[in-house]
Amino acid sequence: MKIHNVEQGSEAWFQLRLGVPSASRFKDLLTPTGKPSASSEKYMHELLAEKMSGKRFESFDTYHMKRGRELEPEAADVFSFQEDLVCREVGFVTNNEETVGCSPDRLTEDSGLEIKCPAHNTHVKYLIDYHKNGEMPTEYYAQVQGTMWLMDFSDYWFMSYHPDLPNVIMKVQRDDSYIASLSAAIAKLLEDLESNLTLIGRI
Repeated sequence: MKIHNVEQGSEAWFQLRLGVPSASRFKDLLTPTGKPSASSEKYMHELLAEKMSGKRFESFDTYHMKRGRELEPEAADVFSFQEDLVCREVGFVTNNEETVGCSPDRLTEDSGLEIKCPAHNTHVKYLIDYHKNGEMPTEYYAQVQGTMWLMDFSDYWFMSYHPDLPNVIMKVQRDDSYIASLSAAIAKLLEDLESNLTLIGRI
């Protein structure tokens, strides 16, 4: 594992991520139930374009995404206070080969924290699901499990934060069966990237 000390969102951070499968997009490889995602080929094409061009292509940025980034420091402070844990920021984390990576929102002494700051209606849905089933939102399951895999954690914190509503804070346990399937999907993606680079020709 390598920790790259760059600021998330900086140009250096974007450069490190170019053409590298990252945890926030693992959902495009494997569904929460462990089945191949229908988006895997499209994601491979995106990464291939980045590898070939050496450039990042503009992604869609919504109001709620920008709001989430603005609220993240506040959410992290609330988490630290409620759980009595010291959190620190981190840049980009990769495997030793730098072929796969993740960008944890925060790290604790022996784990990490994934923070989401969704719109009020989505947050309420997360609250209901958490109190009914004790489960995290399935759309982030691959991201959290993939980060645990890369950083060799046995558990990981998940938080959904809204400044005007109760929070969702939960500890997610490592799912080795799911991680095995995810690791295999990532290995196939890396093989496909390499074979297609050879087929097309490197620029």
